[in-house]
Amino acid sequence: MKNLFYNRKLVVSIFVVLILVLTAVAIGPIVYSLFKSGGVKTEPVTADGAKAASTPLDGSWSVAKGRADNHTSVGFTFDEVLPAERTSTSGSTTEVTGQAEISDSTLESATITVNMDALTTDKKVRDQNMKSKLFKTSDFPESSFTLTKPASLADVPEDGTIGSVKLTGDLTIKDKTQEITHEFDVLRDGDDIVIGGDIPINRLDYNVETPDMLAAKVAEDGEINLRISLNKD
Repeated sequence: MKNLFYNRKLVVSIFVVLILVLTAVAIGPIVYSLFKSGGVKTEPVTADGAKAASTPLDGSWSVAKGRADNHTSVGFTFDEVLPAERTSTSGSTTEVTGQAEISDSTLESATITVNMDALTTDKKVRDQNMKSKLFKTSDFPESSFTLTKPASLADVPEDGTIGSVKLTGDLTIKDKTQEITHEFDVLRDGDDIVIGGDIPINRLDYNVETPDMLAAKVAEDGEINLRISLNKD
């Protein structure tokens, strides 16, 4: 009788182990693919097809959709550390609003606001984790950048080539605001101004923490990827 009971326990144990193994074999590639894919990245400013500036700098400007290869987009890129490799993952959104004021060829004020709940990668499950666990978009639906120091745009080329300008401002993500200074690419293209750059950040500075249950470990250091197309009001 004892042997029979033991044999039954052994059979049940083996059966459970087989189920776990088969489940891991079935789900493992799916979980791996969720984190392996590179996501959707905000690309740098490009001067391909750009025209010479046709609108004076001074005046009020607003964030616009922009032309296809320089359309407005803001997002992030972080490395994810998997058991077998390290891969970069990006998310982005085109739901961005903002205004800028330029006087005497100087950027006097600017504010950019990003709809964090509209961020997307190329994986639905990853999108849900990103919004609910990392950025907590239900509590913090917006991120923003506000210029805090005027910046001269006088040296930005007018011939459709890319120049640069150093901007300083307050970057707010979730409930944290940090002052940043970064060298941005600037392009005057016909009636548009396009500003872009990859801003290095440490996510912990903005209380972006990863839960222990996530399959991949997200690196602390990453980038905010930004490309903003402005059109004169």
